[in-house]
This record gives sequence, structure tokens and C-alpha cells, in this order.
Amino acid sequence: MRLTRYFLPVLKENPAEAQIVSHRYMLRAGMIKQQAAGIYSWLPLGFKVLKRIEQIVHEEQVRAGHIPLLMPTLQPADLWRESGRYDDYGQEMLRIKDRHEREMLYGPTNEEMITDIFRSHVNSYKDLPLTLYHIQWKFRDEMRPRFGVMRGREFLMKDGYNFDLTKEDALHAYNRHMVSYLRTYERMGLTAIPMRAASGPIGGDNTHEFLVLASTGESEVFYDAQVPDLKLGAREVDFDNRAEVAAICQEFTTLYARTDETHDEAVFNQIPEDRRKVGRGIEVGQIFYFGTKYSESMGATVVTADGSRVPVEMGSHGIGVSRLLGAIIEASHDDKGIIWPEGVTPFHAGIVNLKQGDAGTDAACEGLYKALKAKGLDPLYDDRDERAGAKFATMDLIGLPWRVTVGPRGLANGVVELTCRRTGVSEEMSAEAAVERLAGIYADW
Repeated sequence: MRLTRYFLPVLKENPAEAQIVSHRYMLRAGMIKQQAAGIYSWLPLGFKVLKRIEQIVHEEQVRAGHIPLLMPTLQPADLWRESGRYDDYGQEMLRIKDRHEREMLYGPTNEEMITDIFRSHVNSYKDLPLTLYHIQWKFRDEMRPRFGVMRGREFLMKDGYNFDLTKEDALHAYNRHMVSYLRTYERMGLTAIPMRAASGPIGGDNTHEFLVLASTGESEVFYDAQVPDLKLGAREVDFDNRAEVAAICQEFTTLYARTDETHDEAVFNQIPEDRRKVGRGIEVGQIFYFGTKYSESMGATVVTADGSRVPVEMGSHGIGVSRLLGAIIEASHDDKGIIWPEGVTPFHAGIVNLKQGDAGTDAACEGLYKALKAKGLDPLYDDRDERAGAKFATMDLIGLPWRVTVGPRGLANGVVELTCRRTGVSEEMSAEAAVERLAGIYADW
């Protein structure tokens, strides 16, 4: 993509309405535009990042053995009456009627609908275990939407639902989700800590939230200083091996890490004082086991081997896809702009032409652009007739991890400049070497 042909409406000044870093930089970098309170259009740059995050979520769900589908945004109210949640959910639910006066709602979550799909098509224990998920827009009518996509009313969410014959099976599904989430967040360059949490309107006794540490987080968190050092890394995981999956979950949940809702001061004080940490966190996902809460009320049962019929054991598991974009910026930025981790960057590298219109630099940039594309990379070429400072400021603001700078002086010496956005370190090398270096970097992502 060439910047002269791209839609990137960057702003030079900080918008007055933006209170936190992610909201401020998303507006300034031309990633979103507010259409109503808590409702945003996703402009091309923001949409590219959103789709990269969504793709990582899909890949890790499929890796764990989960099956994608797609449910609608609008749901019939009668399903929620069956579960008993229609009147209990509160004013966050957007209730509407169609032209035939049928009561509908814009889905805030999908436990009822997925249970209806299951009971309509699954009858035997032989079809279990089963985990279905989708990535779909949700709506919750927040009283005070704020902080941009961090607390919007309309948001993109992955929600998955497991159906199992026994509690033991369902708890394995719970553990499987925890491990898949750990890998998902790490691929995005995030340290997301699983913390014991309260279940809220979803229900259930077992639940963990995944929180990214950030000063702007909405939750107060208490944790052992050793927790952020835990990493899943590149280890291969057999998601069908219950003992292996359970051991990883134990590894990541044994050390103390809780939100303020479940904090236990007596237990916390048993940690050595120098390791007791108090901070704030941004919730980016949550997993629940709630047993037969929905299957009993909605008649989702299967026939067992002895011919009896039992309600299935269930859980639900969510990741805030659009919220993750804001969380990544909160965790990875500086005073110049965003710093995207390689796994989610909208473009793999920026190409800056220091003398647009010069035959030599134009040809070198074109060659770089084509060479990077040939390696399967997606570069953004700043081919505007702008001064160098403005081009660098734009690249810093939008946060591409790597920048290749091409100028007449460097070309005279046979080199271009490769700069790492995170460290600010620049190296001179041939254009061919820069292409190979970038290809090698992204081979690991």
C-alpha cells in the first residue's frame, strides 16, 4: 500500500474527548471515528489491526479443537425468558420490537442461542464433547461509555461454548480454553494474567479473568510479582491430554493473582512482602464453567450409554477482540505514538522516501516495496511529497514495528537504514539485507 493512495486521516493535535492513551492514539492515527456514544466506525488502519487480532483468535481456537460458526446479532426475547435472564439482565440489554411487535434484543452474549442450537441438533452423548464459538458484534448499553474501544457499547467479541457429558469433561474444556487464551495473548505481544474473578450475570462457580497490567485499567488487581514472568512460549501442547493441560493451568494459577472482587488479604499477606504487587488491569477475556445452569432451564439434554437423559455440562469463554486493540496500545506505546507488536501490526514495515521525485530514491523504494511483497510481507510506502520530519512523525504515530529509510546519501554508499520502532536503534545495510532481515523477523510470527 502506498500512502498517497491510502485513507489515513491522522490528526496532529490530541482530541479533547480522549482521556486515555489508546483512545487518543486511535483517534490521532485515523483508526476509528465515533458515530455515537460508545459506537465507532473502524477506519482502514484500525480495521487491519482488528482483523489481525481476529485471525490470531481464530487460529488458536481451531488449534485447541474448537469449531467456528456465526450467530446473529439480534436474538428473540423468548430464548432469554426460558433461561430466566431476560428480566434479570438489566438496562445494559438493548430491547427492541420488530414491525410485528415481536420482542427482540441486540445480543450482549449468546448462552441462550447456542444452547438452542445445541438442543435442536444434538441428542446423544456420542456427539460430545463439543465446543462451538463465533466472533461477532455485541451490544451492551453502558451507562457511561468511555475510553474509546475500551468501554464502548458496540464491540467485537469471541465467545465460545462447551458442551460436555460430565463435570470432569467440562473442567477439561475450561482448562483447554485457559491454555489457548494464554497462547493467543502471547502471540499478540501481551502478558495477560489469569485471575480468579466473580462470574457476574453469566453465572457459575469457576471463572478466571485475563487482565493486562496497565495504569488505566478499570480493575484493581493484587498479584505475586513472579506472575508476569510466566510464559507459555513455543511449547507444543496436546489439547487432548488432560494431565498436560491441567498442569499448565496449575502453573499459571498457583501464584496469587486476583481482582479486587475476589481479593483475600489474609492469603495475599502470606506472599513475601517484596513480591506483593498492587496495580490496575484491563480485562481482555474471561472463562466460565457454570454446569447445567442453562441446559436444565432450556432442556439441552443427551441420551447416555444406559439410556437415561441428562442435561449437559456447559461453560462459556470470551475474548474482547476490539477491546484487545486498545489494551495493546495501553501496554505498548511511548510519547510519539503506538508501538505495535509484530504479531498484530497493520503493516509489517514502513518505507520512507527522503527525496520523493528523485529517480534514484524512487527506484530504490519501488524495489524494496516489491521485494518485501515477494517475501509475503505487507509494507506501507510513504510516497508523499512531504518533508522527512513529517514522514517520521506519521510512522512513529501509527507505530509500525520497523521502518526502512531510503535517501540519496545512503544510496550513494549502497545502504538503507533499518530502524526498530521499539528501541529506536537504526542500522545501515544494503536494501537486500534489510529485506532478508525483515523476512527473518516475521518468520517467527
